[in-house]
Amino acid sequence: MTDAAATLDPVALAEALIACPSVTPAAGLVFDCLEAQLEPLGFAVHRFLAGEKPDGPVENLFAVRRGPEGSRHFAYAGHLDVVPPGEGWTSAPFAPERRGELLYGRGAVDMKGSIAAMVAALAELPAEAGTISLIITGDEEGAATHGTLALIDHMRAAGERPDLCLVGEPTSVHRLGDMVKIGRRGSINVWLTVEGQQGHVAYPHLADNPAPRLVALLAELDALVLDDGTEWFQPSNLEITWIAIDNPATNVIPAKAEARVSIRFNNLHTGEGLAARLAEIAARHGGTARAVISGEAFLTEPGPFSALVSAAIRAETGIEPEISTTGGTSDARFLKDLCPVIEFGLSNATMHKRDEAVAVADLAVLARIYRRIAESALQG
Repeated sequence: MTDAAATLDPVALAEALIACPSVTPAAGLVFDCLEAQLEPLGFAVHRFLAGEKPDGPVENLFAVRRGPEGSRHFAYAGHLDVVPPGEGWTSAPFAPERRGELLYGRGAVDMKGSIAAMVAALAELPAEAGTISLIITGDEEGAATHGTLALIDHMRAAGERPDLCLVGEPTSVHRLGDMVKIGRRGSINVWLTVEGQQGHVAYPHLADNPAPRLVALLAELDALVLDDGTEWFQPSNLEITWIAIDNPATNVIPAKAEARVSIRFNNLHTGEGLAARLAEIAARHGGTARAVISGEAFLTEPGPFSALVSAAIRAETGIEPEISTTGGTSDARFLKDLCPVIEFGLSNATMHKRDEAVAVADLAVLARIYRRIAESALQG
């Protein structure tokens, strides 16, 4: 362990990262800050831009410190981009401020605080412990098109394949360590269109109103029971999220009616299968369905990886974490194609909120938990 590593403070690093504005898609200064912390620890840092407007360019960072030949490879994944802060903060969102036991600033929880804790944890590990890498994107809160997917392509081209990956998303609910995520539901959005024939409302026989057919289509979709859930997943759900008929006139039958539905689905389904099912239902009502799959469901079966994560949490907090698959999507939906992946991080109570804040004490505890996880993961 180097002298620089011995004095690395997760709170100070979190403050430095928060002080770098990085609304998604993030690039530049915030990556400079992280690179400056990693290089003295022996990490080879690779940074690159991916994508074009409107979703890019996105900056990504892959850092690796190699252990002995044939040693295990543990990866940590996260993102430096944050959602826009909005108005009404008590203090400036990108001017980190400690007030009492809390550190305030956009990204304190989601997820610059977690990245700071992981860097501090990895600084404590000797090089002979094994190969360690960080997979850090500037595009998780946005389109997620040119972020982790581009990093995975970069790693594959370089022949990098971790044995295990921990994603530092804020999974804790009431207190640090009370929840670990071993999977996530998939996500698909479907745009529905029913075409008709415009006409005068007094002469309906000369027109074809698409609205009743759209209503019937939505009623059938709303009544669908996709499944009853599984041992680890809640039931899949379909929600109607938008309905539109662009018709300012009161005496005109519209030519087109549109809607959008969103489905969060468990591992009993695939996005492609659900898209085909909705397309078939839409066709029976004279409509079409255009689907965009945001991610597939995945599950890292409970086993040695979840056991070592739970053991590390238990050792530092005394808490037995709940193993869960609840919540929205994360970049773990991409990383699961590389290796087994689990998510664990800070309390999510203030993420994406005004006056986002992390308990200063939690950053130190999280760093110790992360160190234990990395040690155990590298031992195999």
